Amino acid sequence: MSSGGPGNVFNADCPSRAVMEQLSEKWSLLILHLLAEGPQRTSDLRRAIGGVSEKMLIQTLRKLERNGFVERRSYNEVPPRVDYRLTDLGRSLVPVVKAFDHWIEARIVDVIAAQRRFDGRQGP
Repeated sequence: MSSGGPGNVFNADCPSRAVMEQLSEKWSLLILHLLAEGPQRTSDLRRAIGGVSEKMLIQTLRKLERNGFVERRSYNEVPPRVDYRLTDLGRSLVPVVKAFDHWIEARIVDVIAAQRRFDGRQGP
């Protein structure tokens, strides 16, 4: 927060809540994970992230840029070229994002089994 004190994600009025909301979006997490490998063009990101629309990708990149996690670079070339890369702040998130992704991938079988058990208990 601007006062130099820590944020409080449990306080609805704290700006940290908005950052938490953005970082918990699936597209943000996937973009950050991919950008950890190095700069990417929009078309590369869209090809790598199944199911994301061009509009949603651009909106998410702009939010990440606004919050200081991503930097947009334009090159004066023909045709014009733009890429996105992590800032230092964005790079500080990489271990957390990758750990989260790896946990999900490693435990997806357990989650699916829990869903099936739950769904099997539900009556008509």
